[in-house]
Amino acid sequence: MHVVNDADAAGVAEMHFGAGRGNDGVVLLTTLGTGIGSALFRGGELLPNTELGHLELDGHDAETRAASSAREQEDLSWEEWAERLQRYYSHVENLLWPDLIIVGGGVSKKAHKFLPLLHLRAPIVAAELRNDAGIIGAAWHTRHLEE
Repeated sequence: MHVVNDADAAGVAEMHFGAGRGNDGVVLLTTLGTGIGSALFRGGELLPNTELGHLELDGHDAETRAASSAREQEDLSWEEWAERLQRYYSHVENLLWPDLIIVGGGVSKKAHKFLPLLHLRAPIVAAELRNDAGIIGAAWHTRHLEE
């Protein structure tokens, strides 16, 4: 039996088949949904089980302010939500200095509404595999571990 969390699975898929393909630097994938999932890679290798959605920002668990669910529950405009995302991603960027940030989760299909509002050192892009990344990554992870 093999176990991988959802964000790690999505990250594996994006690194092998999507937006992170060919990047050997530090790559961070986040999934923006009910919470904030994270997967971190260095040299193409997964550093498993990061929980960067639980970083404390301004006295709050980051995901309670910046997850897609917070945008929906608080009826935030894309601009208002982007301000929260800017705060979150700036904090993470200052901690990890990633070479690339990939944004996944269901909201990634609307990335054109919020990613252009973010100003970071690292390029930030939408996940290419969208919501299929998790299942693709879980299948790849299982196959890879069996070899």
